[in-house]
Amino acid sequence: CFFYQQSSLRQLYGGADKTYLFKQKHYHSNVLSILKFVFGPCALQALDLVDQRSVTCLSSSSGRKAFQVIGGSGRLYTCFVSCHYCPCPAFAYTVLRRNEGLLCKHILAVYLCQAIGVTQQESVSDQQMSTLLSGTVAP
Repeated sequence: CFFYQQSSLRQLYGGADKTYLFKQKHYHSNVLSILKFVFGPCALQALDLVDQRSVTCLSSSSGRKAFQVIGGSGRLYTCFVSCHYCPCPAFAYTVLRRNEGLLCKHILAVYLCQAIGVTQQESVSDQQMSTLLSGTVAP
């Protein structure tokens, strides 16, 4: 089901005019309906994060990638899309503990930003990435 959702995102935004989505004050109602149907209540929250340009892709010269998302409260979450993980409380409770969802708004925001090409990019050293991956300090 998770891979179906990723595929749905690619199909949904594959042919979309990327600039249209962000120059307008609202999303097309069909897009909203589909996102809400497929991804549930976190869809609108994820779209807010996309609109606020809250997603940054950190990449190192070794090819490692991690995503940092500034949540609605201003807290920074480091998401690992390769293993489908976010350290936020909603992911821990809803996805891991209760098994009521497949993702949180932070991971969905990462997927949406990637699908429509609006992810902020930042290069970090391999040492910074190692530190980030070990969970000790953000770059």
